[in-house]
Amino acid sequence: MKEICIIGAGTMGNGIAHVFAQNGYSSTLIDIRADALEKALATIEKNLNRQLKKELITEQEKAGTLARIHTTTDMEEAVRNADLVIEAASENISLKLDIFKKLDQLCKDTAILASNTSSISITRIAAATQRPEQVIGMHFMNPVPVMKLVEIIRGYSTSEKVSSEIMELSRKLGKVPVAVNDYPGFVANRILMPMINEAIFTLFEGVAGVSEIDTVMKLGMAHPMGPLQLADFIGLDVCLSILKVLHEGFGDPKYRPCPLLVNMVEAGHLGRKSGRGFYDYRHGGKEWIPAERFAHSNA
Repeated sequence: MKEICIIGAGTMGNGIAHVFAQNGYSSTLIDIRADALEKALATIEKNLNRQLKKELITEQEKAGTLARIHTTTDMEEAVRNADLVIEAASENISLKLDIFKKLDQLCKDTAILASNTSSISITRIAAATQRPEQVIGMHFMNPVPVMKLVEIIRGYSTSEKVSSEIMELSRKLGKVPVAVNDYPGFVANRILMPMINEAIFTLFEGVAGVSEIDTVMKLGMAHPMGPLQLADFIGLDVCLSILKVLHEGFGDPKYRPCPLLVNMVEAGHLGRKSGRGFYDYRHGGKEWIPAERFAHSNA
């Protein structure tokens, strides 16, 4: 594969472009907003500088990586000759279906279409195209330049050839690909999100506060980050979206999103990206919020 396109210049999209470019691939980052593309390039350069400071890369490697990243708001022109297009747009099924319908019409017949979705059915996305055997999931972990895992999700019709090719490509990126089948939440979020949801219920029911819950999981279970801080890092809206996919997909009440999570998302408290979540990030750090703020009677 020579030409890689990534749709969506957010946290995941710019991380994916960074990793491909750093490993020698020409990468085009596509977004409908020019300012989002500018922000993405600034983020990539900042992350490369961090790698440089840690002596993980050289100045020459940094320059080469940046030179291989191109940006555009013109998806139609950008994807025409792409060998692989990775969609990393918002976790919204309608948006993803619309993107894949367009890609199916615009891309060459041999192009592979991948989604970085964290929970939405690859089979359903593939059914929106005339090439379901060439549609696959590539679920990178955040932050993409650091995390080794990539979940490779095979839809109902994904061909063995495409699966093998994407597994091998992931290895060339220095990642560890894990093949999974297409069921709600795949593996990572089917296990992770119920844990985060249970931590939120524990807070909601007044069993313990934010700091206490995260401390128990960090010191007691050797997690590098507590579940509530992790939820803030992921984005509470993303957590809610994934839990809804699990709840609807399995019809099992154990995946019911905690009412506190629903209320916080509706209030616009989405975690780090909005400045407030289970912690307050508005003053440049991570400040503790009293447990009473989240208790059942106040939620």
